[in-house]
Amino acid sequence: MRPRPIDWLVTPLFLLAFGTTLLVFDPLQRVARLFGQRPQEYVAGALQVALVKVFGLAGTKLLVERSPRVLPNTPYLFISNHQSMFDIPIFGAVLFSNFPKYVSKRELASWIPSISYNLRRGGNALIDRDDRGQATDAIRALGRQVVERGVSAVLYPEGTRARQGALASFKPAGARALLTSAPEVPVVPIAIDESWRLLRFNLLPIPFGTTIHMHIGDPIERSPDEDPLALLEQVRELIASDLDAWRSKRD
Repeated sequence: MRPRPIDWLVTPLFLLAFGTTLLVFDPLQRVARLFGQRPQEYVAGALQVALVKVFGLAGTKLLVERSPRVLPNTPYLFISNHQSMFDIPIFGAVLFSNFPKYVSKRELASWIPSISYNLRRGGNALIDRDDRGQATDAIRALGRQVVERGVSAVLYPEGTRARQGALASFKPAGARALLTSAPEVPVVPIAIDESWRLLRFNLLPIPFGTTIHMHIGDPIERSPDEDPLALLEQVRELIASDLDAWRSKRD
């Protein structure tokens, strides 16, 4: 599918609003951090809500189904598929009250206004993909933070963004480290679809009128004798089921 005139028309406004939002919230986070971790987290959450509202300039719609069993101000391990860099602000906005933390490659923590500061100072796990030991230690530290501070962790076990929304196999190492470091925290499967379309032209242009689906499933309670790999496969099957259901309706 080729870009349409309306895509090119809305793109400058979208990019201007998106960049301005990042520039405005960068100093706000720094000031909030002077008063502690939680004030910075509230500002970071507001940033992500604002970014999702900017998507509205491009006609983007976000349809969210959320299990009533997923409670606010409660720690969870959210495990999801991953389609776009824009998944991060979407998750941050939708899961605002659960204070989501992410696993991110270290390179992103140095040059993006607002986002890099939040990655560095917001309690996220920064990993070196070439150093498996460091990555595992960072993810375990994130799991301990979930337990100690009552925040939540978001993990994308595919390890990279899916091209055209295809669900890849899950890489178990990071997931196992997170699960074992927070053994009593419920796991919540999340499926997201169509967010990949926002980047199908690599930002030039932003496609107008994308509808993104997101399903936040029921929490899965943990047990001392669980098999982490079996649990991870269960989550993947739930995500795959959601994706198949959405796509069958569109076909």
